[in-house]
Amino acid sequence: MERRASKTKSFALIVDDPDAPSQTWVHWVIYNIPVKPAGVDANVYELLEGFPRDDKTTGGILQGANDSNKIGYDGPCPPSGVHRYYFHLYALDTVLSLAAEATKPVLLHAIEGDIFWTRRR
Repeated sequence: MERRASKTKSFALIVDDPDAPSQTWVHWVIYNIPVKPAGVDANVYELLEGFPRDDKTTGGILQGANDSNKIGYDGPCPPSGVHRYYFHLYALDTVLSLAAEATKPVLLHAIEGDIFWTRRR
């Protein structure tokens, strides 16, 4: 993991709900999340409640369009039933030159070949 961590230039995160009635519903697309320097809680980067809905935020973090056609995070509000929410985290070997407001498919296309680690929770 240490070797992979040293290659990481940025992270991307997609939050979605595969149990939405008509399609997998995208709640958040966020990318160019910076790598924290060693020694400064190197394993932790917090995206806190109330994170700005701006397309470009502090530190160059960019946010894309969710399936509500809004920028930033839109929390769960399922119409009925039990829903799962997946957090797809991608460690990238680059900082993306992708414009803000990208959708999930645009981001996934842009990171092809730049992912060297991913995790879904």
